[in-house]
Amino acid sequence: MSEPSPRPPEAPRGRPRITLAWAQSLDGSIAAAPGLRSSLSGQESLAMTHALRAAHRGLLVGIGTVLADDPSLTLRHAEGRQPRPVVLDSELRLSPRARLLAGGKRGVLVLARPGADRERRLALERAGARVIEVPVAVGGRLSLPACLEALALEEIDSLMVEGGAAVLLSFLAARLVDEVNVTLAPLFLGGLNPFALPSSGIRLAALPFRLAEPGYEVLGRDLVVRGRPEWEGPRETSGGATRTRIS
Repeated sequence: MSEPSPRPPEAPRGRPRITLAWAQSLDGSIAAAPGLRSSLSGQESLAMTHALRAAHRGLLVGIGTVLADDPSLTLRHAEGRQPRPVVLDSELRLSPRARLLAGGKRGVLVLARPGADRERRLALERAGARVIEVPVAVGGRLSLPACLEALALEEIDSLMVEGGAAVLLSFLAARLVDEVNVTLAPLFLGGLNPFALPSSGIRLAALPFRLAEPGYEVLGRDLVVRGRPEWEGPRETSGGATRTRIS
């Protein structure tokens, strides 16, 4: 049985090295329902996830995850360097009183569309966040490659992406994933499966893919699967541009 290593490989040129990490039930659910927080990981796999956080320079989530969970995005179950929090928030819905802004000294990065509400921006900056405007793609959502270019300029050479569902799908749809780390909890939840979201607006031409040289590890009650995506077929494009959009 091979064990996943928490150390991300070297970053590719022009963007961070990207690890997608999430926990799910055996039926593929990452939550009981959209917008509802569900604790799936046991203590052992949770400690592994936090060690993986410490091996990355940045930790990215979408605004939907922040609004649903109000996470601190800190290391609480492992020791090491705190990753820099990154929030995809095109309309600046993040509250200045969010837990991840507590203390105002963590250098939280908020990626937003050009011309987002000025008062909200000022409030977030007063709370200690750094707001970075990035171009939008077709449909008015943030351009994922532009987000990664902005993070590279902030010297984030490794990025752990933890969700939510639309964010995970967007990275996969763009094939902007270097490693996948999935925690499988031994239950059937019957809830939100990100790969079965017809209303997400994200077409997964990136599927199917398999993990090359996968590693497996049993941590407490959970099974962790880790590997490098091995893509099949051409990347989907529209008008010469990759279909990559996030909220």
